Amino acid sequence: MNPNTDKLVRRTTMVATVTAAYFLLTADYGPEPNVLDPIKNTIQSAEQSVKKFIFGSKEEAKKPAAEKHP
Repeated sequence: MNPNTDKLVRRTTMVATVTAAYFLLTADYGPEPNVLDPIKNTIQSAEQSVKKFIFGSKEEAKKPAAEKHP
């Protein structure tokens, strides 16, 4: 197989695997606790941290500009 095609196939496979794993781990399996809950909570916590880092926290947005920078 062409090396460029091989590289593309490998990368596409990795992205698809990560995407499928993400959806399987964060799926809602009902109200009963299950073995994947700690992993799901960790992923959701990381998502919130990234969102706060990129968009800022809601508490900072509510403060007037004078209070943000003393």
